[in-house]
Amino acid sequence: MSAAKKLNDITGTIVDASLKVHKAMGPGLYEKVYEDCLSHELEKRNVSFKRQQPVTVEYEDLVIPAAFKMDLLVEDAVIVELKSTEKLQPIHDSQILTYMRLSGTKTGLLINFNVPLIKDGIKRFKI
Repeated sequence: MSAAKKLNDITGTIVDASLKVHKAMGPGLYEKVYEDCLSHELEKRNVSFKRQQPVTVEYEDLVIPAAFKMDLLVEDAVIVELKSTEKLQPIHDSQILTYMRLSGTKTGLLINFNVPLIKDGIKRFKI
């Protein structure tokens, strides 16, 4: 299986799990609730992931351990950043792109659960 196909399969599984969570829970909850539910869905699908994965950042000779935490790192290949906000802002795009760059991860999903239709709250990023 090609790397691109594998990434498409992983992101497809994440999106499908997100759809199921959103259908059951609806919008308006805290991000942590969606993280818990999405994690549960991924576990049921035997998908490997890490929650609140710390990332060390280096700046010149300064090392900042656990400078930030990714909501989910799925299959060591896809960052999933979860939101529950009225509207995604450009800063949210910048946030996931920076997380991807600093962690060396090439694919990311930004998922906002606080929308009537979850498909309108999902953005995919590649660098």
